[in-house]
Amino acid sequence: MIAKTLKGLESLLAEELYGLGAENIRKGNRAVFFRGSMELMYRVNFFSRTAISVLLPVFNYSASNEQQLYDGAMSFHWDEWMDVNDTFAVNSVVHSPYFNHSQYVALKVKDAIADYFRSKTGRRPNVNVESPDFQFHVHISEDQVSLSLDSSGEPLFKRGYRKSTGPAPLNEVLAAGMIMLSGWTGETNFIDPMCGSGTLPIEAGLIAYRIPPGIFRKRFGFENWKSFDKMLWLKVTESYHEEKSIEGSVFGSDKLQGMISIARQNASSAFLSKKINFRVASIQEYSPPAGPGTLIMNPPYGKRIGVAETDTLYTIVGDMLKRSYSGYDAWILSSNFESIKHIGLKPSQKITLFNGPLECKFLKYSIYEGSKKNKNPTEK
Repeated sequence: MIAKTLKGLESLLAEELYGLGAENIRKGNRAVFFRGSMELMYRVNFFSRTAISVLLPVFNYSASNEQQLYDGAMSFHWDEWMDVNDTFAVNSVVHSPYFNHSQYVALKVKDAIADYFRSKTGRRPNVNVESPDFQFHVHISEDQVSLSLDSSGEPLFKRGYRKSTGPAPLNEVLAAGMIMLSGWTGETNFIDPMCGSGTLPIEAGLIAYRIPPGIFRKRFGFENWKSFDKMLWLKVTESYHEEKSIEGSVFGSDKLQGMISIARQNASSAFLSKKINFRVASIQEYSPPAGPGTLIMNPPYGKRIGVAETDTLYTIVGDMLKRSYSGYDAWILSSNFESIKHIGLKPSQKITLFNGPLECKFLKYSIYEGSKKNKNPTEK
């Protein structure tokens, strides 16, 4: 199988897969390859915090032109997986000198699937790109074609608890990955002083209380498969044990009342309304509990506010860290590599991550009493 993820989170996903019982684990680019049972596939979809989708390769063949691509797809027994009344969609990734356009590849495979059923039943199944019963993936490398079935359906970062968001919401998989990279698991306090709609505190709560991210989703792609084992799926979903309490606490604040209202609504949907402390406060006004603890934040990068405003904001962030967060490990995600200098502290760790198309640095600052004396930026 293939578990897809965001660039920079491959090692985390490999660790998750190992913990869930996967074998023959091999990391790729934005993907991890592994072997396991159908039960494992269910478990990865339900428990993984860093997987975006889980693909099951079902057919491989060679093709170096359009006709071979179509004929190969026509030769697969599609009716072993879906019926003519099911809807489907096809997407593709192509790295080949023989095929120039991934959309055209997807179109040819889609035609082959439709023609296969028309030849068998006299009818063609309908395409539904928004919410298909079956999502197929085509991957072509040189002349090797791999057809895979998406067991997840909607991407797994769509947890199902977010009822509303603010501008530029953080991807849930990225948020979970940031928390896991920080090493925080609930033993100390967690704070996001610019929490927006609450994604980071909510993902932190899910991690600390061991609530599976898949528990909120109404459906997974594999539930439409003919091979779906409902009893096995129930066994998986009933196998987790939620933590009743944790040593630390989870906090989130934002200067906008509207954002905190949304964050509270989302936390309630995630069964965390009584387990996350939200309050309305600007980053300057917020007074954190005494350390030790972990702060993670995703401040604006300058895409929606001007350069001068971003530089000022990052200066405020740096001053706030030095003044109020002694004993904390502070982690900041940003794609604005110039404004980062204005924090005025030297990061002890730098990790490259991607927020959508934006290359970002995830920077760790260990705040100690002497940090107040370090007023000059020392790291780009």
